[in-house]
Amino acid sequence: QVQLVESGGGLVQPGGSLRLSCAASGSILRIDDMGWHRQAPGKERELVAAITPGGTTNYVDSVKGRFAISRDNAKNIVYLQMNSLKPEDTAVYYCKAAVVPKIGRSLELWGQGTLVTVSS
Repeated sequence: QVQLVESGGGLVQPGGSLRLSCAASGSILRIDDMGWHRQAPGKERELVAAITPGGTTNYVDSVKGRFAISRDNAKNIVYLQMNSLKPEDTAVYYCKAAVVPKIGRSLELWGQGTLVTVSS
């Protein structure tokens, strides 16, 4: 069974930093696009950052210059480095990956979510 497991959320003061990780496990042939989404209370889930297997990235405007997405293709891990955090970054963060398993069809998987709270 292929799954995504996230880690790294928590409570941080405004201006602080956090690093989220999301590891894919199982019988995986390859992983195509990976990304991080977030959902704040009372709001719709939004794409925060995405990265292709070759390393091309894109970001929502509100995090440009503060967040950085990266991936380790050998370990099937995607990271989100979050700097200069603001209270409005408070949300549950979810990773998403397009996974091609060794057997079976391609899957779009979501992690379980990790809570990031930015507050003094």
